[in-house]
Amino acid sequence: MKKVLFAAFEGLPFIKTGGLADVVYALPKALNKEEYEVKVVLPLLKSVKQKYYDRLTYVDHFEVHSGYINEGANVYTCDNEGIEYLFIENDTFFNRDDVYGYGDDNCRFSFYNVAVLEMMIKMDYYPDIIHTHDYHTAILPALCKLRFNQNEKIARIKHVFTIHNLVYQGIYDKQVLFDFLAFDYRHFANGPLRFNDLCNFMKIGIEMADIVTTVSKTYAQEIQTSEFGEGLDMILRYRNQDLYGIVNGIDPEIWNPKTDKIACNYNIRNYLKGKAANKLALQRELGLQEDPDAFLVGMVSRLTFQKGAELVANMNGEMLKKHVQIVILGTGEAKYEYAFRMMEDWNKGRACYYAGYNEQLAHSIYAGIDMLLMPSLFEPCGISQLIAMRYGTLPLVRETGGLKDTVEPYDCYKKTGRGFTFGPYDQNDMMNVFNYAYETYTKYRDDWKMLIRNAMSYDVSFAKSAKEYEELYSKLTK
Repeated sequence: MKKVLFAAFEGLPFIKTGGLADVVYALPKALNKEEYEVKVVLPLLKSVKQKYYDRLTYVDHFEVHSGYINEGANVYTCDNEGIEYLFIENDTFFNRDDVYGYGDDNCRFSFYNVAVLEMMIKMDYYPDIIHTHDYHTAILPALCKLRFNQNEKIARIKHVFTIHNLVYQGIYDKQVLFDFLAFDYRHFANGPLRFNDLCNFMKIGIEMADIVTTVSKTYAQEIQTSEFGEGLDMILRYRNQDLYGIVNGIDPEIWNPKTDKIACNYNIRNYLKGKAANKLALQRELGLQEDPDAFLVGMVSRLTFQKGAELVANMNGEMLKKHVQIVILGTGEAKYEYAFRMMEDWNKGRACYYAGYNEQLAHSIYAGIDMLLMPSLFEPCGISQLIAMRYGTLPLVRETGGLKDTVEPYDCYKKTGRGFTFGPYDQNDMMNVFNYAYETYTKYRDDWKMLIRNAMSYDVSFAKSAKEYEELYSKLTK
């Protein structure tokens, strides 16, 4: 049996700020337990300690000496749904109210990467593969190969590095490499650790891992271009033979209209009744007119330019000229929050903006709306469109990244598809497709029902993706 250690800075059910946490939770569960023994290591953040401390079992204490870092750490263990989680405790770096956003994040992440290896040495636990996620843990392959390589058990470990979002790279002053990570200067001078005379965690992970993956096939192609490569397209093209796009999935147990805590449970056999009941319940909850015939569309997202908030903010007035209701859930840039507040003020009973994030309301929205708006400028994979399809809600998405890979557009001639898509990042293109969807909903109900059945039949779990990761693991450990 092969041993795989997932290293990340967040993971459900313990801590989440984005889709990374969903993957770190769902993928280990989906891997073949007869072939792979999977553990997950996370920092013991303040919120985790406050909520889950009673579930944790103390394992051991160890020291971390790395450049100017001289700190003690404890390791705890916890079983969650058959997966062993390891937590590294250090109050200096982790006992904070937020996960990210501190002036010493470079030091915090450096400490965590070194601490993972010191923990392994202390526990005499050496996995066959370390699977690192995003820039927070991207330095681990380099540490194993360039600094801890005199330990033969560490030197033989293989490394998979997954890019969840290339925008966030962890770019710091080069002194981080020496002051906190204690690398020999020759590795910087020779190139593996250097990026424009700076330290770039993401670049180091891409260069030093044995295999690099990202979260959809289309995104894997996009990031090799100057438009989406965020300055790393050249090295990604260089690693092309070792770069794989594997689309994310969701946990079908958490996101399940048959068992969810929603107004009316349903499945593919009784979705008409279930969707109708959840629509009316959502309208009542949010103060919208109780209108079963209204085309109820929604957006559950960070309100940023990247997520297409500008397109929806500019065109919601045009949408509302039709027999349409709109629900927006999320926070983000002030100008978009203001635009959606004005949308609600000017369209009482037909539009609602909920500023913030409410997990239960999110579930109710996915179950109650007819169509999800997700017109992202770029989207490495995307989770919302997968959840929407699971609930029989048709997504309207831009053809980018994982959105292109997962949402097959409606073809009125072939009677195929499970949503609606548009190409250029343009509000008029989006509106044309919106009108097409509205016409389908109002005039071609049999086709709309067919699309719902197709969406609900689509496998949004990690089952297929897990097999693709297993093939990569097997390739590394033959």
